[in-house]
Amino acid sequence: MTRRTAHWARINESTFAGGMRLMFLIYRKLGRWPFRLTLYPVIAWYVLTKPAARRASAAFLRQVRRADPACGIPSGWSGAMRHFASFGESILDKMTVWGGLFPLDSVKLFGQEHLAAEMAAGRGALLICTHLGNLELCRVMSRRSMPLKMTVLVHTRHAAAFNRLLAQLSPHSTLNLMQVTEMSPATAIILSERVARGEFVVIAGDRIPVAAKPRVAVAPFLGRPAPFPVGPYVLASLLQCPVYLMFSQRTRDGAELHFEPFRERIVLPRKAREQSFAALTADYARRLQYHCLLTPLQWFNFYDFWQMPEADAEPPKVSDESH
Repeated sequence: MTRRTAHWARINESTFAGGMRLMFLIYRKLGRWPFRLTLYPVIAWYVLTKPAARRASAAFLRQVRRADPACGIPSGWSGAMRHFASFGESILDKMTVWGGLFPLDSVKLFGQEHLAAEMAAGRGALLICTHLGNLELCRVMSRRSMPLKMTVLVHTRHAAAFNRLLAQLSPHSTLNLMQVTEMSPATAIILSERVARGEFVVIAGDRIPVAAKPRVAVAPFLGRPAPFPVGPYVLASLLQCPVYLMFSQRTRDGAELHFEPFRERIVLPRKAREQSFAALTADYARRLQYHCLLTPLQWFNFYDFWQMPEADAEPPKVSDESH
């Protein structure tokens, strides 16, 4: 864990809004297969010209094959092409979700009864999500199928162009997002008030925060120790509410959303905080690995996940790239 790499928030994900609009138009007019025919040349160019992202994909797929030798995912360029093509499909899915074109009736919900029970009791909760699958599905489903009031904590300044594009497709895409670089006392108070009103707060558990000295805990993930943020557990201890894990995956017939109970409450003992962080992170990483091995090509962290990023006191630069 001594080697330092670029922080994920500083990594360029060269996708242009104009090109995305064009490919979305192709999908709307001609369907998904013509979209794929235009997608693969773009993916090939990306794999060829972005060696850091290509290496990150190769490292991840290598760990997947070690954890599950029967996964059937090839190595080398063909594996990277499939991985990035899946990412391209996910971008289209996000656009179709907010553009009203995604078949929401095909989304299967698992564990939603837990959230329904919280809502019936007038309680809110913390949902820990991941960059596996499509979080936008949960946001849209919360507005249509599940009457959830959600606040999603994000750092999306590195994806300004894509966020503007989603906002053009639907102004609702920006309504329940809260930009958070560091968790301040004021932000914690606002979130606590929302949870007290029976609302749900969503935070990612698989990306190190954008901070000069991020706090992390290390846990095994796909056979190697990886750093995970402890921020979700600190926030949970402040909110003193139930905590659930949330996973999504694209399927052949549509998509799935899974909600899993994680902790009824999280209490961090003053003299054993690091041990608590280690146990919580290990449990989260175990469930993340389980879902990741179900749909490994839907894992969209294209950076060296197993290494600590470079500490940087300056805020990440804003660029027009998408995720």
